Amino acid sequence: MKAKSILKTAAGAALLLVPALVHAQADGADAAVDSGDTAFVLGTGLLALAMILPGIVLHHGGQVRARAFAALATETGAIAGVVSLLWIVVGYTLAFGTVTNGWLGSGNAWMLIDIANVRGDSAVPEVVFVLLQLGFAVLAATLLTGAWAERGNIAWIVPFAGLWSVLVYAPLAHWIWGGGWLASRLGTVDFGGALVVHGSVGISALVITLLMGRRARVSGTDVAQGHAPALALAGTAMVWVALLALNGGATLAASDDAGTTLVNLQAAAAAGALAWVLIEAVTRGKADPMALARGALAGLVAASAAANAYAPGAAMVAGLVGALIAWVGARLLRAAAIDDAVDLVAVHGFAGLGGAMLAAPLIAGTLGGSGYAPGMGPLRQIIAQAVGAGVVVAWSAIGTAIAALMVAMVVPMRVSEAAETLGLDKASHGIPSRDFD
Repeated sequence: MKAKSILKTAAGAALLLVPALVHAQADGADAAVDSGDTAFVLGTGLLALAMILPGIVLHHGGQVRARAFAALATETGAIAGVVSLLWIVVGYTLAFGTVTNGWLGSGNAWMLIDIANVRGDSAVPEVVFVLLQLGFAVLAATLLTGAWAERGNIAWIVPFAGLWSVLVYAPLAHWIWGGGWLASRLGTVDFGGALVVHGSVGISALVITLLMGRRARVSGTDVAQGHAPALALAGTAMVWVALLALNGGATLAASDDAGTTLVNLQAAAAAGALAWVLIEAVTRGKADPMALARGALAGLVAASAAANAYAPGAAMVAGLVGALIAWVGARLLRAAAIDDAVDLVAVHGFAGLGGAMLAAPLIAGTLGGSGYAPGMGPLRQIIAQAVGAGVVVAWSAIGTAIAALMVAMVVPMRVSEAAETLGLDKASHGIPSRDFD
């Protein structure tokens, strides 16, 4: 009898420790959950996470010298780990917690302890939505590895990436995706992350690059030649799939909206890839594999601003113009002697900001798009997009500088010049690598 009493007491205590997540979902059990939509969003979220990590490692790793490949892979995994934990603990509630004043979500979803049975007016459990948005957060943070390629100090990189995801990324996600002031009051449109993910990453990468300075033995307008373009191209294909999955899943339904989004993004990627290849062929007389890779990504990034609202023809225009903007941006940065090692600022930052502005005219009903929200028109939408882009630029730049310098007060941002030069010397004596032109 005493043993039974002890077991009952232990069971009661265990029930007290069950996370409030269970109770939150039970309280909303009357909300309808669609198993088909849930399976679709779960699948796209898992596919995106499966593609992001190897995709970023190969895409960025193939564009740097061989001796930096392992370090970049380690950084990517560590960043994914710290951002995933922070997203569950505090990032999600800052971005998507119950809206209070339009600036930050409330703390109701801290540690996911109080989330609804379904997300908003969808038929998808909110915990599945958490997983999908985790993919966006991990993608944004791991993309930043290109900003400090070959010279970043991992002791600085990991805490910085975690702080950046909370200080920069989460507020931007709330302002545009989580019911915050940019979307709800101004009408800024960004369906798939042209501003929230790519615009913020591009501007943050520019700030980091300026703070860190150029890589050792890189001066003037030297162009880095990656040690494995084929690997970089394979990584691009994985990131391409990840972006398709995240944007498709963002519709939160296995519906025609998801199909429209995927078709439009594929069209934009194809247009962007071919446009960059053609530009390189005309201006340089040849096009290397990275022309195809960067063009495809620039097209995807630009079209993601309103991929669910375009007609296919408009999506092609967005992809083509996005690639052109990124190509011009890459040349300007190189002329300014800014060491954008993997063209991260141009392909993601410039194409993302440009794509957000393109959304204003291209979603018009006269062009086959879904049209403007009630009370919005072409001019108001252009203003809303411009303000949104300006806010993303300012917040990303200021937040990144603050986070970078805060962590740099404890550990240096980059490895010592001696360590970096030693790595280069070893690379030139036995480790296959390609130097600069």
